[in-house]
Amino acid sequence: MAKIGVFVCHCGENISATVDCHKVAETAAKIQGVEYAVDYKYMCSDPGQTLIKDAIKEHGLTGVVVAACSPRMHEPTFRKATADAGLNPFLSEMANLREHCSWVHDKGEVTTQKAIDVVRTMVAKVKHNAPLEMIKVPVTKRALVIGGGVAGIQAALDIANAGHPVVMVEREPSIGGHMAQLSETFPTLDCSQCILTPRMVEVAQHPLITLYSYSEVIGLDGFVGNFTAKIRKKAKSVIEELCTGCGMCTTKCPQKKISSEFEQHLGVRPAIYTPFPQAVPNIPVIDRDNCTFYLKGKCRICEKVCATNAIKFDQEDEIIDVEVGAVVIATGFDIKRADFFPEYGFGKYKDVIDGLQFERLASASGPTQGAIRRPSDGTVPKKIVFIACAGSRDPAKGIEYCSKICCMYTAKHAMLYKHKVHDGEATIFYMDIRAGGKNYEEFVRRAITEDDANYVRGRVSRVYEKNGKLIVKGVDTLLNAQPIEIEADMVVLATAAISNPGAESLAQTLHVSYDAHKFFAEAHPKLKPVETNTAGIMLAGACQAPKDIPESVAAASGAAVKVCGLFSKDELTREPLVAIVNRYPGPLYSTCVGCFMCQPVCPYNAIEREEIKDRSGKVIKALAYVNPGLCQGCGTCVALCRSKSIDINGFSNNQMYEEVVALFNT
Repeated sequence: MAKIGVFVCHCGENISATVDCHKVAETAAKIQGVEYAVDYKYMCSDPGQTLIKDAIKEHGLTGVVVAACSPRMHEPTFRKATADAGLNPFLSEMANLREHCSWVHDKGEVTTQKAIDVVRTMVAKVKHNAPLEMIKVPVTKRALVIGGGVAGIQAALDIANAGHPVVMVEREPSIGGHMAQLSETFPTLDCSQCILTPRMVEVAQHPLITLYSYSEVIGLDGFVGNFTAKIRKKAKSVIEELCTGCGMCTTKCPQKKISSEFEQHLGVRPAIYTPFPQAVPNIPVIDRDNCTFYLKGKCRICEKVCATNAIKFDQEDEIIDVEVGAVVIATGFDIKRADFFPEYGFGKYKDVIDGLQFERLASASGPTQGAIRRPSDGTVPKKIVFIACAGSRDPAKGIEYCSKICCMYTAKHAMLYKHKVHDGEATIFYMDIRAGGKNYEEFVRRAITEDDANYVRGRVSRVYEKNGKLIVKGVDTLLNAQPIEIEADMVVLATAAISNPGAESLAQTLHVSYDAHKFFAEAHPKLKPVETNTAGIMLAGACQAPKDIPESVAAASGAAVKVCGLFSKDELTREPLVAIVNRYPGPLYSTCVGCFMCQPVCPYNAIEREEIKDRSGKVIKALAYVNPGLCQGCGTCVALCRSKSIDINGFSNNQMYEEVVALFNT
């Protein structure tokens, strides 16, 4: 006989402001099968949990319904309290009165009645709950880090320094990401390469880190603790084991006028190249799209000058499988390009550049060796206009969000310009100054007071060329919206930070969620900021949203801690709310007809083929079998099963039916 306990939470005023919690508890006590019902202000508090434990013991409860907030928030809390009292934790259910009732309705009798109905359905469900046991799975204590920017580097080093092997995959020939392209970093103005290069070298030399550069993750199967990653190592046309990084091949290559991606197309590189002098690994890559040999079948000079015979023109891509227990996504961000800003002349006028291009001009290793020069004619610009929020916070362009780093790096750019061109004039058009970090506000003030940056609050409507000068048309909103025109030698756009190309495809490959702007989505913005909804896959850095370097590094270390937490045990336990195929009293009596329509629709590849054989080894029946380690309990297979042979533990068809019946029997 069922003896259910109902515990109604006020949730402060979140629920009680619109729902009569005392009446809900009183009415619940009259529902058939309810032995005990009570309301309390904070059921998740220690006294509230004690109330549940004591009631289970005193009244011999066979099931618990906690009418409170979202199960996503506190279901583990109440299940633990239930287990502490000696009751199977899966005999506990939550009725969501907050999101489903109090937050979406006004105060009144109808709202309270709906809350009672919600409780009634969960009481009906918990009567048919069965005790379940946690699923235990082994753990492969090796991590996969996707992306070799500063976030990926930090995560890999933290995990490796904790004693766990790491596989790092970077799609570019070198790790370093966008930070490797920067001249100096805010708010300290220390050399970007000076602080990044030692970490890059540490990754390459760490005995527990395996680095696959110029590679991509093209598949991920399995589940938390037991993933199989499929990695494509793209052909470099260079045998890495033989190459010494002497650089002779890059020096002798006759094809030297190829636009450099690392230099943001402000400089050139040869057909066989390393992206930048401090590249890790220091192994050149042959650009087959521009190499004379691949285009015309001639040349091969690099092969002739290589002392170690490391050049291999017929090298092919290699596919490797790696077993890992956890994944850290640290694929970074990109910025909006030329065709997005026709009103600013970006892509039309050579002297209208973006922030990353300015970084390369200011860098000592850049195409101008750190001298600020106009891309059009190489002269020193005496007037530069910086345009902040170029595309950011602009719903008309589809980017409603703030790119977060622009205010700070625009101030930095004005400083770097004044430090190199002492008699230059720097004007910054801005919407608002957002300097929300340690010493950030002081940094912006320093740009204004010490480096004479002229800040103009207003939007720029157009940039055009006149008599060899760039004319910037805008408005100064602090001077009664007065129109303003500035004649400039160069215009620098703080363009919107966006998700990386291919982020959507990678998210689908890894089975993780992403938002409308194709940034990877966290499981919970407050409580699980570095975890995804797919267990065992973490997020680090600007692949999640625009972030600066300190925030990216902090997120990377947070993700690393989560990975190390997974690796702290030899076995992982996970909830048993997974699909099961009817096989009572044995597989021969299963109602499964072996049509396997469920198999292709399973997004987690959790359904396997199980063959039942007689003593002679002849297959007499084939059944669907759900691998509990892979299944995520989504229910797709249940909906597709024609013979109704599949159910989900804790959400069976019978339980759902009883919930509906409870509503009709009010």
